[in-house]
Amino acid sequence: MLRHVLLLLSVALLLCSCATVRPYQRVYLNDEQMKPGKAMIEKFDDNVHTYREGASGGGTGKASGGCGCN
Repeated sequence: MLRHVLLLLSVALLLCSCATVRPYQRVYLNDEQMKPGKAMIEKFDDNVHTYREGASGGGTGKASGGCGCN
């Protein structure tokens, strides 16, 4: 019974998430801001933070800072 209720709620949630896009709004669908993931400014902030933290690997991408102490 609970599985059916969850399935019904999931389907209802999926149907509610659809939106109508007007033709003049379709121009903006391929913009950089519409792509999933981090924005360019957030990637830049992570990169700067990584280099600032050095060997501790402040960001998510780089594990060492290049100081030769690891």
